[in-house]
Amino acid sequence: MDPNSLNLIKGAAGGGGYSGDLAVAHATSPYVSVYPWSGSGFGTKYSNPATLPPSVGMGVAFSPDGADLAVAHESSPYISVYPWSSGFGTKYADPSTLPSNHGYGVAFSPDGADLAVSHHDSPNISVYPWSSGFGTKYSNPSNLPDRHGRGVAFSPDGADIAVAHEDINFSAEYISVYPWSSGFGTKYADPSTLPADAGRNVTFSPDGADIAVAYYNGPHVSVYPWSSGFGTKYSDPSTLPAGGGENVAFSPDGADLAVAHHNSPRISVYPWSSGFGTKYADPSTLPAGHGIGVAFSPDGTLLAVAHRTSPYVSVYPWSSGFGTKYADPSTTPTGNGWKIAFSPADD
Repeated sequence: MDPNSLNLIKGAAGGGGYSGDLAVAHATSPYVSVYPWSGSGFGTKYSNPATLPPSVGMGVAFSPDGADLAVAHESSPYISVYPWSSGFGTKYADPSTLPSNHGYGVAFSPDGADLAVSHHDSPNISVYPWSSGFGTKYSNPSNLPDRHGRGVAFSPDGADIAVAHEDINFSAEYISVYPWSSGFGTKYADPSTLPADAGRNVTFSPDGADIAVAYYNGPHVSVYPWSSGFGTKYSDPSTLPAGGGENVAFSPDGADLAVAHHNSPRISVYPWSSGFGTKYADPSTLPAGHGIGVAFSPDGTLLAVAHRTSPYVSVYPWSSGFGTKYADPSTTPTGNGWKIAFSPADD
């Protein structure tokens, strides 16, 4: 979307115009909670799915058309996907070839035709054709991510797929990116300056010109120019996130970059324009525990954080800075929030 058009939407919305659904993957049963959202805040939590994810929800994503909801989780089958229409439908059949262990991250391709799961054991990334159900798993990449796949993202044009991961020697890589065209191409060369620790999550900017990685050790976030390969890492922000980076998200217009992290203030947001600007002031009401997941609403008027410690989810109006935190949902997630996702906006 043209940034000027998005700014008009923000102005009209007044910080809370988004209307859609907000999903939180979390640590205890039912492992995923979904809420309607309107300009006034959280609505009543939707009923749980008839077939729950079997264990800790680690990742969550809506399909681009909002018709399906995927949850990555710790126990077999490691990925559960449901039809979504203002509530859960009957869980789709599991894929014939399951991810090999704990599902950590999940992402639909921009056209909704593929579904990727990053997971704990080799091959560390599994991708399936998706059309209201799983197709036959694509062949593994010839050069696998080296260890536990933690986060996964498609580029906005669907031409590349990125995996944030650990390394078998705890000393290299931490991010692997592949060309994608109904299958993996040859892995791109690693960046000349690697992330400083195991990758926890990864995202592309909305225009596909940058790629950001969150990780535990300082500086906790690294961002690189991207053009079918890594450019020279941008300078670190002058004020670093205060602890281990867990997740990272660009605003829909690409003008801001949010990092969910350990240690107070647990969420740090920076202006972004081919480099970090001065960190925005912290919200007046901080997330209650380590920030683990972060997402902007599709119109950019909301910033949501999934975190440890009740209420496990916090949502703020966003307009080049934090507004006053919205009231907590009447029924909060039942355990530590891990990841969070907004549905495409309602018409």
